[in-house]
Amino acid sequence: MHHFRYVGNQLHAEGVDLATIAGLHGTPTYVYSAQTIADNYRRLAASLAGLDLKICYAMKANSTLAVLRHFANLGAAFDLVSGGELRRVIAAGGAPGESVFAGVGKSEAEIRLALETGVYGFHVESEPELARLDRIAGQLGRQAPVAIRINPDVDAHTHAKITTGKSENKFGIPLKFAAAAYAAAAKYPHVELKGVQMHIGSQLTQIGPFVEAVQKVLPFVEELKKLYGIRYFSVGGGIGIVYPDALASGDAAWWAAKPEGERPSRPRPTARR
Repeated sequence: MHHFRYVGNQLHAEGVDLATIAGLHGTPTYVYSAQTIADNYRRLAASLAGLDLKICYAMKANSTLAVLRHFANLGAAFDLVSGGELRRVIAAGGAPGESVFAGVGKSEAEIRLALETGVYGFHVESEPELARLDRIAGQLGRQAPVAIRINPDVDAHTHAKITTGKSENKFGIPLKFAAAAYAAAAKYPHVELKGVQMHIGSQLTQIGPFVEAVQKVLPFVEELKKLYGIRYFSVGGGIGIVYPDALASGDAAWWAAKPEGERPSRPRPTARR
C-alpha cells in the first residue's frame, strides 16, 4: 500500500498536488513518498520481530541521498555494490559498519576503501575474489569479513532476465561446491568467515521461492556455524512491485479483493509459529 491518490483528476502524494510541484520545478521531477517508505520498512521489521537481524536496503533500487538518509533514520543498513555507493552511505549518515558490500566487480581501490571504512561484510562471488580480499587485507593489516554467495538452484518464478538463483545463472557458487569454497576460504590468513549469502532474484511476488531457498540452504548454514562460527545468513531477493493497477494498489481494499493465491506479497506482520 502507498500514499499516491487521485483527488478528482489530480494525482496527489501524501495530500500534495503533484501538478503544483511540476509547476514549481518543471518536469521531469521525481517525487517519493517518505510515508510509504516508512510504512513498508516498519511492516517488514514488524513481520520479523523477535529475530536477531538487520534490514539492509539495496541501494541499486534508488541511491538518492534523501532516500538513503530516510532509510538510515528508520534504522536500516545498506547493501551496496561500489565505492561510490559506500561514499553515499557515509554522506547520508548511514552506518558502513552495519552494511554489506556485494557485487561481482569490486576493484582493488573499492576493497581498500571498504576495509578502511569497516563494512560489516563482503559478499563474495568467486574464489579468486577471496584471494584478492586476503591480499589487500594483509597489506592493510586487517581481516576481511566474508560471506560467500551460494546459488541454491531455486526458481524465483520471476522474469527470466532478473532471476539469479538457478544453477544456470552466473551468480554465486553452486551449493554442491560451497563446502569446498568455505574450506579454501578458511585457509586464508586475512579472511574472516562471517556469514553465508544468497540472492535468488528480483520482483518476487510470492513467498514460496524464499521459503524453498532458505529450507534448502539452512542445513548448510548450520554446518558452517559449527565449523567456522559464522554469525549471519543473508537472505536476498526483491519483493515485487505492483506495476499493473499501481495506483489502485494503494488501498487496502485492492489487496483484500484479490484471491489469496493471486495476492502479491508485501511486507506485513504475520502470525508466528
